[in-house]
Amino acid sequence: MIWILFACFGLALVLRFPIAFSLGFSCFIYLLFKDIPLIIIPMKMYSGIDVFVLLSIPGFIIAGNLMNQGGLTEKIIKFCNHVLGHIRGGLSLVNIGASMLFAGISGTAISDTASMGSVMIPAMKKEGYDADYSCAITAASSTVGPIIPPSVPMIIAATLSGLSVGKLFLAGAIPGLLLGVGMMLVAYFIAKRKNYPKHPRSSFNEIIHGFFDTFWSLLMMFIILYGIVGGIFTPTEASVIAILYALIIGRFVYKKLNLKNVQVVLLNSMKTSASLMVLVGFANLFGWILIVEQIPQTIASEILDFTTNKYVVLLLINILLIVVGTFMETIAALLILFPILLNVAVSVGVDPIHFGVIAVLNLIIGLTTPPVGVCLFVASSIGKVSIGKVAKAGFPFLLINLFILILVTLFPELSLFLPEMFMD
Repeated sequence: MIWILFACFGLALVLRFPIAFSLGFSCFIYLLFKDIPLIIIPMKMYSGIDVFVLLSIPGFIIAGNLMNQGGLTEKIIKFCNHVLGHIRGGLSLVNIGASMLFAGISGTAISDTASMGSVMIPAMKKEGYDADYSCAITAASSTVGPIIPPSVPMIIAATLSGLSVGKLFLAGAIPGLLLGVGMMLVAYFIAKRKNYPKHPRSSFNEIIHGFFDTFWSLLMMFIILYGIVGGIFTPTEASVIAILYALIIGRFVYKKLNLKNVQVVLLNSMKTSASLMVLVGFANLFGWILIVEQIPQTIASEILDFTTNKYVVLLLINILLIVVGTFMETIAALLILFPILLNVAVSVGVDPIHFGVIAVLNLIIGLTTPPVGVCLFVASSIGKVSIGKVAKAGFPFLLINLFILILVTLFPELSLFLPEMFMD
């Protein structure tokens, strides 16, 4: 009977249902065919969202929206332009650098693509950059968001596995920096080849002024990390502190927040948080059905029967997650697959913190991978360029991201160095 579940889920995806409703629809049809009481739906949905650490997700979403509404995006872009704008193709480097800084606040790739893309894509097109390249680099750079802390997918992974949120945050820092630096190198060589423009070099005073203008917004990321890693507060408490900090900075330092736009922020954050909670609830029901049908055990045994070599197992998992990431949003894929694949990885000697980084990195790369990478759709819609052209222009960035994924997979120290230094 399990084929009914997967057939309905696949049909819903083809019909372009939202992922949450695709999960709910397939579970509903399955329960009808199995003659299982439908009361199980609210029970499993509630048990899925009744997790304390999940309260941090609405908090970080609100804080990120407050900082964005308060003018943070523009200030980060301006500061990065002072530092990188004088290099050939500087605006493309600014795009990546701003995403790396904004990543510590937004925590999700899609929100980064939408926020940065609405500013950077028109600006790059105006200065003579190819439209498809402008969209491609915006989509690619947004993948840094879910890796550099604080990261919503990392919180989800920790919730599903019982791992430390602080350790996962730290584990993503070095891979996130590698992604950013790698994409900057690719962007520089493309800019040299295509002779993209550059800005006049900013003076030292302009750079210092830009830093202090952006300092208060960047301080929030430090407070969150230091507080969680240092054991001063929990991730949920950190999200509340981030909201209070964002309100104070946006109202009294940047002076762009008022009662009207705060109401807009709260409404948008409520919509995003509610959709995520519905997704988590339906995914928990979907996962319960998989467990009842013993799908996790079957997948694990099939992989381990094929090979017990750690690196071959990781290769198979990498391929699976990248393919899944092309048509499924990161959090939805984590909710369904992470617990299953974590057990397989741990059984062949992979550190669970290391695997958490590998899983998130795979899935965010899938967001920029054709045919249906979600971030590609967002960027192409902003730039009004076909998704095929954007995917072609983004191919060099996809290659460097895959190279970083291989490095992170083969060298666990890249993920485990900071957690072992600060939290063991």
